[in-house]
Amino acid sequence: MTKTKQRGSGWSIKLVFNLYKLFGYKFIYYLMYPVTFFYFLFATNVKESLKIYYKHLDIKFTNAIYYEHLRIFAITMVDRFITKVDPKSYTFICDDDKLLKILNNATILVQSHFGGWASSANVSKTSNKVNIVMQEVLMDSIKNIEESIDIKNNIDIIDLSSGGISVSLQIANALNNNEIVGIMGDRAANKNSTIAIDFLGEKANFNKNPFQIAYKMDKPILIYFVIYLDIRLYKIDFIEIEIDKSKNKDEAIREALGIYVKKYENIILKYPNEWLNFYDFWDKDEFI
Repeated sequence: MTKTKQRGSGWSIKLVFNLYKLFGYKFIYYLMYPVTFFYFLFATNVKESLKIYYKHLDIKFTNAIYYEHLRIFAITMVDRFITKVDPKSYTFICDDDKLLKILNNATILVQSHFGGWASSANVSKTSNKVNIVMQEVLMDSIKNIEESIDIKNNIDIIDLSSGGISVSLQIANALNNNEIVGIMGDRAANKNSTIAIDFLGEKANFNKNPFQIAYKMDKPILIYFVIYLDIRLYKIDFIEIEIDKSKNKDEAIREALGIYVKKYENIILKYPNEWLNFYDFWDKDEFI
């Protein structure tokens, strides 16, 4: 299993966070322009991966497109931390009543490395507990910043590094307790957890685990995208899937996964510069 390098550094994020406390959000927002230019000059591996991505979209990859893509990433990274301390200053547009009705019960929440996915949990209006299954490659210095922000919320992390049996038990317990389990659909922990499916004209590997769990536990799936629109403004686009238990497991899983991938494609075509998988997504040997 390979891993993507975590973008950013502990000292730079801590500096930005301290500047935010001193000068406010607009100062940080405009600061991201020169910060982005730095990464524009030096993040060569990101540039190569985005060339591959935009080629699949049939969009000419220019310096302007590259710069704006990096700027959106920088803003969503900043919002990841600031939504923890000042969630009320953000607006998330969505059908609150419908979304809350779904999230108030046991649900498999399928997210993606796209837009403001890392911020949305900090502003969730549901009182239900959210258990996020993840193995993010965070440097200790960045992790310490997140942990130092002493905010009470209803979010727990189910760490994939704790082992398969432990993770399975934690997921089962959470769903049996009528809680939410959030899993990334576009990255899997290992090759055995993937299904290759057509995505933007070429087969790519997606995580079958959330759909497999939904089939086994007979729980609904919520496909969930958080789209950056403007300064401190996001939109939530979601669909609910009831997995078809009348079909055999493999067929039902592939069908549900296909719905997710098609939705992902549609979202990307509308908002191409919010894609946050900075590696060759179509590399058959690449597993995150």
